[in-house]
Order: sequence, then C-alpha cells, then structure tokens
Amino acid sequence: MTTDSLDTPYADLGPDAVLDAVESVGPRCDGRLLQLNSFENRVFQLGLEEGGSCIAKFYRPGRWSDPAILEEHAFSLDLAQREIPVVPPKVLHGATLHHHGKHRFALFERQGGRTPEIEQEPVLERIGRFLGRIHALGAEAGYAHRAPLEPRVFGVESRDFLLQGDWIPPELREAWSSIAELALQGVWQAWGAAGEPRMLRVHADCHAGNLLWTDDGPHFVDFDDSRCAPAVQDLWMLLGGDPQDMRHQLDALLRGYEMFRAFDRRELRLVEALRTLRLLHYSAWIARRWQDPAFPAAFPWFGSARYWQDRILELREQVALMQDPPLLAA
Repeated sequence: MTTDSLDTPYADLGPDAVLDAVESVGPRCDGRLLQLNSFENRVFQLGLEEGGSCIAKFYRPGRWSDPAILEEHAFSLDLAQREIPVVPPKVLHGATLHHHGKHRFALFERQGGRTPEIEQEPVLERIGRFLGRIHALGAEAGYAHRAPLEPRVFGVESRDFLLQGDWIPPELREAWSSIAELALQGVWQAWGAAGEPRMLRVHADCHAGNLLWTDDGPHFVDFDDSRCAPAVQDLWMLLGGDPQDMRHQLDALLRGYEMFRAFDRRELRLVEALRTLRLLHYSAWIARRWQDPAFPAAFPWFGSARYWQDRILELREQVALMQDPPLLAA
C-alpha cells in the first residue's frame, strides 16, 4: 500500500465506487446514498431495490489488519447469537469482510432508534444489564490482533508521537511535555491501585452516541474501537454531571451489571485515569490523521496555541482529579 493511498485513503471512494462495491456482494441498490458522520472510516446508508436500506462501512486503510477486523466481527456475531442487542456485520457469501479494489468494507442492518435518556436510572440499569452480558462473553477470550487499551498504548505512545512532530507550538512544548508526564505518572499509579485490572473484550467507545434506544431497549452499535480493557471502560463514559449525580448513575448501572457479572470496585480508581488516556489519545489521533484532507478541514484549530493551552489546563485538572478519592456508587 503506497503512502499516497494512506494519506488520501478515500480519494476514489465516490458514489459509483460505493454502489459498485456493495453490489459486488449481492444487494441491489436503488441509487439512494447518504454519507453518515464518521472521520475514522467512511460510512454510508444505501437504499435497496428490495426495500429498506443497509449501512456500508469502508475501513480506513492501515488502521486495522484484516485479522483484527475479523476478530471484532466474530465478537459482535457471538453477542448477537446470545440475543444481546448489538448490530453485527452481515454474513454474505460466507464472509463479513469484503474487498473491492483497494477498499475493505462490511455491511450492516440499518438500526433505527433515538439517543437514550441516560439521566434516568431505569434506563441506566437496563443498559448495565446488557453491559454485564457483553462483558461476560468478552471475558471468555481475548483479542490477538488489537492492542489493548492501557497506559503504554494509549498514553505513552500518544505522548511520544506528539512530541516527535511539530504540532505543539515551541513556546508550549515544554509545558505540555511536563504536564503529560505528570498525568502519565498518575495513570500508572491508578493502574497499580486498581490491582493490575483484568483485561477483557469491551465495546471501548460506549457513550450515548453509540447507543440507540427503541421501545424494546438499547442497541449497541459501532464496535470498531473494541479492544481489551478494564470493564469500567464501558461504564465511565455514561456518567455525567456533578459527583452526586455520577454516583447515582453508577449505582444504577451496577445494579443491572451485577445481575450478570461481578464488578471489581477497585476499577473505580481508573475512571479519571481512563479519561486522561482518552484525552492524550484523541490529540494523537488527530495528528496521526493529519495527512487525510478531511482532518485539517474538520480541525483547523489543531496546532494553534489556544488548542494546546487548553490541553495543558485539561491535563492539570486530570492530575488533580486522579489524586482525589475514587468515585463510589451511592
């Protein structure tokens, strides 16, 4: 794969190419095509001649290997077979991952729904029940081809990648480097205090935007970021508000979760550490994708002094938060 194809990975993925790829594995499209919001991959909703529509996800070249994509597909299919409400890839001609030209793609059922009202405790308790079931299966095996969500991969490698480039303004480089080092020290300390947490297959990007709510309950979508991580990774992004609100939300989640799987309370020491890793990884993710023309257009402020000043303040807050007592359920 050439550097040019990685820098402009979707330059030749116009409407005709999308339709040709999808129809190469069977479904006949009626010409309706809507691009959905996604920076990492390219995702389209396509109308079908037989009625209804499907979702086509075209994977970013160079991100996941084929085996890494396939093991996530296998996890999603196993979850669906256990009647856990996820949206797995379609199996067409005995395969879930398809190739057309230089592109790799998968097709999914279109799942309707609305954003869940996660401020309501009954909703959180129901989500918690399904997370407990997801993690019970996730703990049965690991991933062989996906790096885990842990301090070295998401923290140290992200910090080092940013310092190797020229994204951080020279006058802020030392300040950012120093606070990033302090933040990583806090992350490692939290990891140790959590007793070297057990790593299992999780959704890993479990926020309200990846949950669709219907009258039948939640559907978990987009397992593209799925990795092995501590169980609390799928809980903390569902919490918000002041500490009291978060305690009540956590209590509701765990009431449902522990109907199906025990939760190690020591992992609550990781909430702010995992948030810190996500912040570091996010900046590195933008930097790693900067040669993709979509990223400078979407993040024109990246590299500005204001952006990095805000990141320095953000990490200072995280250093302080990681020194506070851990969040506890009500």
